[in-house]
Amino acid sequence: MGMAGVESTPERVVVDLEWSEHLLTTGGQLHGGALMALADSAGAGCAFMNLPDGASGTSTIESKTNFLGPVREGHAVRATAVPLHVGGTTIVVETELRVGERLVAKVTQTQAVLRPSG
Repeated sequence: MGMAGVESTPERVVVDLEWSEHLLTTGGQLHGGALMALADSAGAGCAFMNLPDGASGTSTIESKTNFLGPVREGHAVRATAVPLHVGGTTIVVETELRVGERLVAKVTQTQAVLRPSG
């Protein structure tokens, strides 16, 4: 999809998405699904960086997106994800999507903490 990791720490994960014509809607704006995939990728990375001892991974169990403005031709989008809650069974992450300084979406997601069976 054209995503690139920029920063990855337990406190913050940053992922960029380059504008691409194949990701547009008929109105010439970046498709909301592409923006949600970007936010989910950054959020999952943030949750993974905060896994508790003994956990094997995460899975998105809830995601809420507020779209605040369109992304038009030629503009890259930056996702910045930070943890809001790090627990033993769930991790809640908030992700901001920005074009430059302009906020275009805010996403809150809950990730289930996965543990090996057995």
